[in-house]
Amino acid sequence: AEHLARHRHADLFLDTLRVNAHTTASDALWAGVPVLTCPGETFQSRVAASLLHAVGLPELVVPDLVAYEETAVGLGQGPGQGRGAEELARFKARLQANRLTCPLFDTERYARNLERAYDALWAACASGAKPAAIRLE
Repeated sequence: AEHLARHRHADLFLDTLRVNAHTTASDALWAGVPVLTCPGETFQSRVAASLLHAVGLPELVVPDLVAYEETAVGLGQGPGQGRGAEELARFKARLQANRLTCPLFDTERYARNLERAYDALWAACASGAKPAAIRLE
């Protein structure tokens, strides 16, 4: 609780490039702090982008370091210095609205779907089916 409470003092979480924040970015989003990221080519450099898409903030996934810097500086502009403060407030409000309804933080739904996947895997194995992708609807 104390760890998450500290996050709430931040206005914007700036993600790292080569290895994205994983749990820390998730914690920031849960605490209501928007995350800005620039995904790379590897799994570990694309995690925050996935988190932002899942929480409904794809605009905070920028294509390159120039856009990253411009966005960070723009969002860091205080009231009266540009649109940054208003835009950041909109991101925070959307994050707050989405936080309790998005799949990213819906642990019960995740557990149900994981159990369904295990059931489907077991049924396929028990029937002697060859290994294949399992799709849950």
